[in-house]
Amino acid sequence: MVTIISLAMRMTQAITIQAATEADVPLILAFIRGLAEYEKLADRMVASEDDLRRTLFGARPYAEVLIARVDGAPAGYALFFHSYSTFLARPGMYLEDLFVVPKLRARGVGKALLREVAKIAQQRDCGRMEWSVLDWNESAIGFYRRVGADIMDDWRMCRLSADGIDKLAAGG
Repeated sequence: MVTIISLAMRMTQAITIQAATEADVPLILAFIRGLAEYEKLADRMVASEDDLRRTLFGARPYAEVLIARVDGAPAGYALFFHSYSTFLARPGMYLEDLFVVPKLRARGVGKALLREVAKIAQQRDCGRMEWSVLDWNESAIGFYRRVGADIMDDWRMCRLSADGIDKLAAGG
């Protein structure tokens, strides 16, 4: 369980971050929709509240979510899960989503979320944290560089969609 943290924000606002609960599912879905719209991928977003309940809070949770609030109002979220590095023989942390509502960007919310995920990775003895960023998202790339991330131009992400998984699994 993540402890609640408070950070001074422009002397008048406070950021709090805590682990999401099942009651946060509608908010998580709204954040995912906001991210999909920002990334110009809303047509590919098919997640539902039931899907999120099952995969985040069901018998086998596949990921964890942190919710950021500014003065109690929802401000953003981070969704992450463990990966594994054979080269390090240690777990890693993969940050799938980091999203801050547009009107609260550049106020420390994203950095606070990223810092909290890093603390969790540190507590769990992770050897690294990784995430992807769209090549056109210059503001995010700049932000990630400022927090010390290496942008790895020599690696490319590979993906099989559900149809591709089915085809490969069937021997295709």
